Amino acid sequence: MKNPQKFTISARIQSFKYALNGLKILIKEEHNFRIHLLAAVLAIILGWYFQLSISEWLSLILVSGLVLITEIVNTVMENFSDFISPGQNKKIGKIKDMAAAAVLVAGIIALATGCLIFLPKLITLFL
Repeated sequence: MKNPQKFTISARIQSFKYALNGLKILIKEEHNFRIHLLAAVLAIILGWYFQLSISEWLSLILVSGLVLITEIVNTVMENFSDFISPGQNKKIGKIKDMAAAAVLVAGIIALATGCLIFLPKLITLFL
């Protein structure tokens, strides 16, 4: 069991540095994370352009976060799996496929939400 440490501001700041380093690694090394991040940024730009309601913003932020978080978890699972089993392993392959499926499901949910929010606005814009 880990020894309890006294709370310090410097320790909390250091923990944020680790988290920011993790984001830096994701952006630098993970193509899919960059794609999902770009999609989230584009959705935010469209949301700003169309002046979304509070509930639309909430939905957009939640599904964008869902996709980014599942992509992060998927990446962690892949890296951890490769670390503990560098060679081909059917069970590890199954774990990695299921983690990727989580990202796919989150992406489908985000796409459906985006369509519900933006399609009526785009149709009105072009008609």
